[in-house]
Amino acid sequence: MCWPICAGRGELFGMAPSMNIVRKQQKISGPALGLDLGQRRVGVAVTDKLLISIRRLDSLQRSGWKQLLRDVDALIQRFDAQTLVIGLPLRLNGSSGSAALEIQRIADNFANSLEIPVVLQDERLTSVEARERLLAAGYSDNKLSSLLDSEAAVVILRDLIEGQEHGIIPTPVITRR
Repeated sequence: MCWPICAGRGELFGMAPSMNIVRKQQKISGPALGLDLGQRRVGVAVTDKLLISIRRLDSLQRSGWKQLLRDVDALIQRFDAQTLVIGLPLRLNGSSGSAALEIQRIADNFANSLEIPVVLQDERLTSVEARERLLAAGYSDNKLSSLLDSEAAVVILRDLIEGQEHGIIPTPVITRR
């Protein structure tokens, strides 16, 4: 499920609205680059242009903001991504905690730094599903840890695409003014 938002930027999260961010509803354009932002690694996946297939990519090592931005921008250029999708770690009851607030801040930073829209996608239980998918595919526990974050990014993108197919427009979409 995409995170619904009715308030202006940040108001829902208890933050002051930013003047250079616009939130609007729009259909997602492909290719889309998906991120699962973890503490140590960033899972990465990409769709094709028609949003039909999703490919798991190698994870990025989480480092400082500037390096993360360079790495993500390089992937956007490499795959000609038209949308950046970031998993939003909501609590199981749908509320946002400190992790969701941090991801919101990072998404805003990406929106201020990149020329493509940034979309926040509910990522509840994506890591659990990703683990189950990898185990079902025959991966060993040793290999799981290196693939888990990017497989979660695959699930995030799949959920976004399936939501669009059912008429759900993802929100919030964050773009620069």
